[in-house]
Amino acid sequence: MRKLPPLNALKSFEAAARHLSFTKAAEELFVTQAAVSHQVKALEDYLGMPLFLRRNRSLLLTESGQNYYLDIRSILEQLTQATNKLMLASERGSLTVSVPPSFAILWLVPRLSLFHDTYPDIDVRIKAVDEVTGSLTDNVDVAIYYGRGHWPGLRSYKLHKEFLLPVCSPRLLDGAKVLREPEHLLEHTLLHEETRNAWKDWFEMVNLEVPARIKGPVFSHSSLSLKAAVHGQGIALANSVLAKPELDSGHLVKIFDTVLPTSDAFHLVCRESQADIGKIATFRNWLLTLVEQEETESNGG
Repeated sequence: MRKLPPLNALKSFEAAARHLSFTKAAEELFVTQAAVSHQVKALEDYLGMPLFLRRNRSLLLTESGQNYYLDIRSILEQLTQATNKLMLASERGSLTVSVPPSFAILWLVPRLSLFHDTYPDIDVRIKAVDEVTGSLTDNVDVAIYYGRGHWPGLRSYKLHKEFLLPVCSPRLLDGAKVLREPEHLLEHTLLHEETRNAWKDWFEMVNLEVPARIKGPVFSHSSLSLKAAVHGQGIALANSVLAKPELDSGHLVKIFDTVLPTSDAFHLVCRESQADIGKIATFRNWLLTLVEQEETESNGG
């Protein structure tokens, strides 16, 4: 089977035939007049026949060119309609988002109504997933990953500037055990997360020597350790993003100003080939704009 001519050549021919001008076709296609002329000549060579009669001050279609133009115009219009139909469909329907459970519970889900109010034609499906596999399954459109931001084949967007900070229920500050200096933390129950040993790093940052193993209950998810802290069961070293709702409500309080920077962060990720189309781009733009607005407000902007 003989290959089809290049689409760029067909587009250049259709525009030149419609305007009967290489110059006007070039302006429409945002290329040079020479580029249009070259594409048309390449198409004529491919077909083995002239499509235009070139005069000193005019451009006319040959009979073959006229017939070919009518067919090509119809085909390109159908292609445009099919593309617009597909793009419109891609901006509606369901969008499956894979999210770590704690981020979903503490940050994303409380804000989903804002997305629905703005984009009622897109139904977001939240899929809570613990592990970052580094690749999206076929039934997932967008994911929130926690890490350094580099996953091959995926485009990633960092969401927040994050750090870890000690937090507790206000009741602990009024309790019998004091909480004025970092060393006082060792007299309290410290809450740990299964996926990281961050307390050791925080104590090293404040130049406090601690036992190799710091006792205290261990939780599989940040949302669980934060909930335990809210109930006065101990002190959590919390992610600043996930702890913000409880801090804003007064259910938790920050104990010290010293925070532990983290090289990991929450990122929105999607397939490179789909990053800029349809409902995926819509959700990405909404999420990034929301994060920017909230960080500006937090910084007093």
